[in-house]
Amino acid sequence: MYDLITIGNISIDLYFQGKSLTQEDNRFHLAIGGKYSADHFYETLGGGGANVAIGATRHGLTTAIMGKIGNNQFKNMILQHLKEHGVAHELCTFQDDYYKISSILLSAVGERTIINYETPHEHIFQHQKELDSLKKARIVYVSNLPKVSLEERNHMMSFLNQHKIPCVLNLGILDCRRPIQQLIPLLHKTNILILNSHEFGEMIKHDYQSINFKKDVRKYIDVLCDKTLIITDGEKGSYGYFDETVHHLKALVPKQIIDTTGAGDGYTAGFIAGYLKHTDIPQAMEIGGKYACKVLEKVGAN
Repeated sequence: MYDLITIGNISIDLYFQGKSLTQEDNRFHLAIGGKYSADHFYETLGGGGANVAIGATRHGLTTAIMGKIGNNQFKNMILQHLKEHGVAHELCTFQDDYYKISSILLSAVGERTIINYETPHEHIFQHQKELDSLKKARIVYVSNLPKVSLEERNHMMSFLNQHKIPCVLNLGILDCRRPIQQLIPLLHKTNILILNSHEFGEMIKHDYQSINFKKDVRKYIDVLCDKTLIITDGEKGSYGYFDETVHHLKALVPKQIIDTTGAGDGYTAGFIAGYLKHTDIPQAMEIGGKYACKVLEKVGAN
């Protein structure tokens, strides 16, 4: 048995930071045909599934990840990282010619531009036994999986409901831009939905700056009214909506922001660990906020 199984991406993150990566108006300015030298280079493990799994183990949970790993030159590095962080990989599938790589240009103040590449695919489950393995979890986290079909994700979450396994769901910006009726089946089956403020704005088709998050925003979408909704809002903190309550947690101020990559995943990892240990939403939010702050103070999501 595992406390947590995360379902999501596992990537190699390649960081480049240097003075030659010029910036203006919140953009890197790189010339076509130009050559640039990085003063610093970092290579780490990333991806939403891996980040949350590793963060949860750091909070004392026994954790496994379910995701794709390519049979390529990065395979041994990925397995070694997961082993070092105490994350079981027995539920992963290995696929020839599969890559998930992120090249990250990092500014001096921790902001970043990310160039992602992932081999196209539509499936995360190949056999029923992979779905059955989710019964080993106390709780399952489904990360942002925009390339996996909604039909497959809906089938997976129906399986979790059938076996009374709680589910924490994250949807990224691409999913949130879909017509809301396409998302209703997923929202209906989740127990806890975690989004950032931009994603929620896209989901309800409103400018996020016009939304009063201090009120119960679940009312925008009827199916959410009996769910727990967590919204992160950067330096403004986070909001928790549960029962008839709206809880606001102020963001902690890090000593120095080194890298913003993975802060949201860090929050999620801390939140899930706190929720499993204490079944108290405000306490879980506080643990999530503290871990997100730690993630901001170093390069890499882990």
